Amino acid sequence: MKTPIHIAVTGAAGQISYSLLFRLSAGLLLGPDQPIVLHLLEITPAMGVLEGVVMELNDCASPLLQRVIMTDDPRIAFKNVDYAFLIGARPRGPGMERKDLLQVNAEIFAVQGRALNEVASRSVKVLVTGNPANTNTLIAIKNAPDLKPENFSSMSRLDHNRALSYLAEKCGVHTPDIINMSIWGNHSATQYPDLNHAKVKGQSALSLLDADWVIDDFIPKIQQRGAEVINARGQSSAASAANAAIDQMKSWTLGTEAGDWVSMGILSAGDYGIDTDLVYSFPVSVTTDRVDVVQGLAISEFSLERMRLTEQELKEERDAVRHLL
Repeated sequence: MKTPIHIAVTGAAGQISYSLLFRLSAGLLLGPDQPIVLHLLEITPAMGVLEGVVMELNDCASPLLQRVIMTDDPRIAFKNVDYAFLIGARPRGPGMERKDLLQVNAEIFAVQGRALNEVASRSVKVLVTGNPANTNTLIAIKNAPDLKPENFSSMSRLDHNRALSYLAEKCGVHTPDIINMSIWGNHSATQYPDLNHAKVKGQSALSLLDADWVIDDFIPKIQQRGAEVINARGQSSAASAANAAIDQMKSWTLGTEAGDWVSMGILSAGDYGIDTDLVYSFPVSVTTDRVDVVQGLAISEFSLERMRLTEQELKEERDAVRHLL
């Protein structure tokens, strides 16, 4: 057996983690021959629930799961970890605005950024799922000065997967038939799912679609899909979010396929004119742990307007938590 990989999961007793943990212990991230040690972080009042989750993990008798560490201390949870899924965050409650959610969750990610900075592996990959994910990632980066910004990303793979699925349904194909999907910006209703470079079985996606459908149906559908799920099941996306977290971490670790790319929220380096102090979703290619923004894409006036709109929202979020950066 290989040397075990250490994986931290925060909010480990929550909905998304409940779907994620069993997939990790089954080898869906790193393969069927890679043993893992899980470091599970929860708030103190939820430790009893977490014990029940760990009972179920143990009852699966996974040959890959070597050990489980349960804790309410982020420094224990992140000690020497190779991967960290930052899922735990307070969900939006009745009457809460997005700015209220940002203020509540911002401090969580400042604390976790400092803990990662102190004790995590220097090559750790930190994927932030807890919302507002992009700005929470920026907060974690700013509070982890001894780690590189490249150690962090925010999840936009859920939006990417939603866009692939909806386009595949529209075109009557399967998702592997589609390449070069792009999600720009924030993981929010301002995100821009971009079909301008997407191909369906080698054909331009836009050549197969009515322009009105793209603008009036596709874009709003992807932007509002999270709310649609909540309205249908009474709870936010969980299994699909866990699946997307594994997809993004796997692409980040193993790389993207030749000729294709994925979407990841990363600290902007100014590509496509985006402010350099924002975590923004770009189309990226990944090779041997190097994440590169896809260069040279033609950006229409319509696309640029949408990209700027979501950039502006991220600037406003950043300004609201400036004291933690």
